[in-house]
Amino acid sequence: MLGYEAILIMAGLAVFIALMFIMLSHLLGPRNPSPAKTSVYECGVTPLKTARERFPVRFYLLAILFILFDIETVFLYPWARLLRELGASGLVEMLLFLLILLVGLIYAWRKGSLELE
Repeated sequence: MLGYEAILIMAGLAVFIALMFIMLSHLLGPRNPSPAKTSVYECGVTPLKTARERFPVRFYLLAILFILFDIETVFLYPWARLLRELGASGLVEMLLFLLILLVGLIYAWRKGSLELE
């Protein structure tokens, strides 16, 4: 397995412990339901609409775009760390990467994907 046994054992142990805690809390935890605990909002605010309201697709699109551009910036950190070792070719490649991201951002901006109206 090329040295991945320890990672697999650790992941399996983590899943096992998580499942055990969930099972133990379900078996040993107190069950004292009351009208206040089972209400939709415990803060005392009367709900105006149903909790099952549908979100507009633009909300999900904006969330996906945020995650996309947020994750892509993570690639800047190793590049900045290795910039001197990569030389001019690394600089050109990263500038091309940033240019592609900028084109995508401008496209999303012009399409109105960044607005939640």
